[in-house]
Amino acid sequence: MTLARRIIPCLDTDGVRVVKGVNFAGLRDAGDPAALAARYNAEGADELVVLDIAASRDRRPTFLETIRRVAAELAVPLTAGGGIRSLDDARAVIRAGADKIAVNSAAVTRPELITELSQEFGAQAVVLAIDAKFESSRVANRDCLAVANSSETPPVAESQAENPHWGVRIRGGRDSTHLDALDWAKLAVQLGAGEILLSSMDRDGTQSGFDIALTLAISTSVSVPVIASGGAKSPQHFAEVFTAGAADAALAASIFHDDTQSIRALKQFLAAQNIQVRFPC
Repeated sequence: MTLARRIIPCLDTDGVRVVKGVNFAGLRDAGDPAALAARYNAEGADELVVLDIAASRDRRPTFLETIRRVAAELAVPLTAGGGIRSLDDARAVIRAGADKIAVNSAAVTRPELITELSQEFGAQAVVLAIDAKFESSRVANRDCLAVANSSETPPVAESQAENPHWGVRIRGGRDSTHLDALDWAKLAVQLGAGEILLSSMDRDGTQSGFDIALTLAISTSVSVPVIASGGAKSPQHFAEVFTAGAADAALAASIFHDDTQSIRALKQFLAAQNIQVRFPC
């Protein structure tokens, strides 16, 4: 039996206010997190993600009061992340009202954190967030790379490349790593991650559609659910990432924050495309 696809609004915050930008830059204020959480809960969101996108960069504590305010407005699962570096940090986030913990930079720095969290809370509560950026196309000889300059790459070029390769970025997308996104996702699942939150830095805020090639590559290579993020604008973009991209869930921010797309209308469109979704009672 096919599981229903999930629609997940995301609240990227600076710790206090919701912010949104393009390609992880040029952030603007997008509202109060608790008010937006209440709205999305009423509209029929399946889950909610709230992230402090600057916590790792600024090395500041996790935003517990914001998590508490958001959790108080929800009757659906809440994933929270940003600045979680230890079991104590994670316990505080759970106590504040989160159902799942998202880790990114700290897990790259110390991968055993994933195992520690999984053993403490269960794999189903551990979400690995991957910020992936298109870096190159692998040609027939895997030792030879045709390196692409992402700043000169059109929005769709990464999905058209032969044998594309995406690198993992950390600290709000500012720092590159030695990690390949596909390899990192596989390893994280082995270590105990129960879900992958996959963000395309190339598509973030562009409203040019999800990165189907990236999403499909990860979704078909791991045994846990994959949440696609970055680039959503139209209902058709969601349909494509669920079908061609094999995503289990799709996450978006600005189209929901700005009232460009209602969650109920989006689900009605998907249902008409024979994509199974849940409607609120």
